[in-house]
Amino acid sequence: MKKKIFLTAGYNTISQGTGRKEFNPKKLRPGIDHYLKEAGQATIKKVGGAANVDEGVIGNFIASSFVKQAHLGAFLSEIDAGLRYKPSQRVEGACASGGLAVLSGIKSVLTGTSDVVLAIGVEVQNSVKAVYGADYLGYAGWFGDRKAGHAYFFPGLFSNRAGAYFEKFGREKTRKAFAVWYKNAIENARLCPTAQEYHNTCEDLVSLALTEPDPKIFTEFLNAYDCSKVSDGASSIAICSEEGLQKAGIDRSDAIEIMSWSLVTDNITKSPDDPTKLSTIEIAASKALQSAGLKIKDIATIELHDCFTIAGILSIEALGLAKHGEGAEFVLEGSTSRLGSIPVNTTGGLIGWGHPTGATGVHQTVAIWEQLTGKAGASQVNIPASKPYGMTINMGGDDKTVVAIVFKR
Repeated sequence: MKKKIFLTAGYNTISQGTGRKEFNPKKLRPGIDHYLKEAGQATIKKVGGAANVDEGVIGNFIASSFVKQAHLGAFLSEIDAGLRYKPSQRVEGACASGGLAVLSGIKSVLTGTSDVVLAIGVEVQNSVKAVYGADYLGYAGWFGDRKAGHAYFFPGLFSNRAGAYFEKFGREKTRKAFAVWYKNAIENARLCPTAQEYHNTCEDLVSLALTEPDPKIFTEFLNAYDCSKVSDGASSIAICSEEGLQKAGIDRSDAIEIMSWSLVTDNITKSPDDPTKLSTIEIAASKALQSAGLKIKDIATIELHDCFTIAGILSIEALGLAKHGEGAEFVLEGSTSRLGSIPVNTTGGLIGWGHPTGATGVHQTVAIWEQLTGKAGASQVNIPASKPYGMTINMGGDDKTVVAIVFKR
C-alpha cells in the first residue's frame, strides 16, 4: 500500500427476513431507500456529518429485478442532503458487490481524490416468491446453463459441489460437518441483535441440520439449513485516509488499517475444473496474504462467504486452514467455532446473520472492524496481541468474482 488506508464508523441494519420475529411477509415492508438511509446516516453521523464525506459508493447486485430500481448511485443525496452533487456510483459483482464497494472506496482514497468515502452495501429480496427470487439470483451465474439447471439454480450448483465432495471424501463425516457449521452459525447469530437468526431458539441444531435432503422438494445433496436465507438489509462503513480520520475527529483506536487486498475473477461461462475446490478463493486469499506479508496462521478471525455449508468447508480448504479433503474434520474439531483456533463468521455469517447479497461484503468488513476494535459486544472473540489481523472473503457467483481483504488492528 502506497499510503495508509483506514476503515471506521461501521453500521449494520437488521438483516430482515424469515426467522426475525418482526418479519411478516403479508405486511408492507421497508423499501431499499429505507435501508440506504438507515445505514448511510448512521455512518455519516459517526464521521461528523455529510460535510466530511467526499464520495459515496453503493454495492448492489440486482435491485433492478427485485425492487424495480436501478441507478442507485443517485440515492446519495437522498441519504443526506449535504451529499448533493458529490461523486457517487453503484458497483456490481453479484454477491461480491459489497466487497467491490469497499475496494472502490479504497482506490479513491489511494488516488487522493477523496479522504472519506462512504461505502454502502444494500439488497432487498423479500419482494417476490422464492422461486422467482431464485431465478433472479441465477443471473449471478452463467444464464446459458439456466434451463438445464435446478429450479433453485444456485442451491443446485452447490448441491452438485456437495455431491462431488461426498463421492470423493465421504458423505457421513461431511454431512456432520455441515451440521456443525450450521450450529456455529446460529449460535453466533444469537449473540448479534441485527442477525436474521437472532431469534432462533432451536435446542438441537445439529439434529435439525442433519435433516435428510429431499430432491423432490429441494436439492439432492443440500437441505434448507445448508443454505443462507433470503434477506433484506444494508451495511455501511467509512474508508479514510489519515487526513480523513483527522477531519472526522476519529482516533486510530476506533479504526482498522487495510494491509492488502486482491480482486480475482474467473470465466463465468465455464464450469469449475474441480467442483470440490474453490480455486478463485484460493488464489485471491493467497495474493492478499502474500501482499500483506502474512500467512493464514497469522489471522485472528475471518469472515468468509458461506452462502452454503459446502461453501464454508471448501473455503476453509481454499484458505489453507485444512488440506484438500480435510475441511470437514477441521470444522468437526471445533477449530472454526468462536472458541476455536480461528473463529469464523462471529455474527453468524451468511447462514446466521443473513445474506442481503449486495450488502454482504460490507457487512463482513463491519464485523472485522467491530472485532479488531473491541466493539463487537456479545459477539466479541479474543484477538491476541500477537495476531492483530482479520480477513474477509467475499465471493460473487459460483467462485467467479472474489474480493479478499486483510485488516490490522
